[in-house]
Amino acid sequence: METTERRVLVVEDERAIADAVAARLRAEGFLVQVVGDGPSAVETARNTHPDVIVLDVMLPGFDGLEVCRRIQAERPVPILMLTARGDETDLLVGLAVGADDYMAKPFSMRELAARVHALLRRADKAATVTTAPRPDTTTIRLGDLEINQAERRVLRGGVEAHLTPTEFDLLVHLAGRPRTVLPRERLLAEVWGWADASGTRTVDSHIKGLRRKLGADLIRTVHGVGYALEVDR
Repeated sequence: METTERRVLVVEDERAIADAVAARLRAEGFLVQVVGDGPSAVETARNTHPDVIVLDVMLPGFDGLEVCRRIQAERPVPILMLTARGDETDLLVGLAVGADDYMAKPFSMRELAARVHALLRRADKAATVTTAPRPDTTTIRLGDLEINQAERRVLRGGVEAHLTPTEFDLLVHLAGRPRTVLPRERLLAEVWGWADASGTRTVDSHIKGLRRKLGADLIRTVHGVGYALEVDR
């Protein structure tokens, strides 16, 4: 089974939600640990090396954004953030400090499980690409944009931008079809691995992150459709 021995750390101080999330993920075959505050989350992640973390924003001790920042500084790990607030600022800050995905409460347990599976598939794929021997052809050059897929590094105008794993995968996908408008639903399916279109706001938020780090002129919005990378071939 895909999830055999895969570890998930659930960080949630609302016991009913924590128990429900843990029960669903255990039913999916994951090994699940649950903690309820920021310091315990950082310490548990350090000691147990989970494969993915489901992380609430509002926590005792210090909040989920600080937890995310500290954990990612020590060891990159896929993180799905949860919040009861619909604040766009929280979403952008969460992505900026290293979260890979974001869900607002209340949420579907089925969708949460699907997103955890997708995060793990993408992490496994990225690890394979990183460790496999690759020729120089894995470097994409478009105008002043340079994407080294083997090293997962991005430079624009010679300046390196530090992207989250999801931002990097999204940029590579757009760069593979420069100036071509890719619908949000297609990006969700091909980058996130989702079969439905329920997470288009997640795409929009990651696009904002790429613009903030690489320049507002890099990606064109086609309203009601999707996005296109606007650099010269």
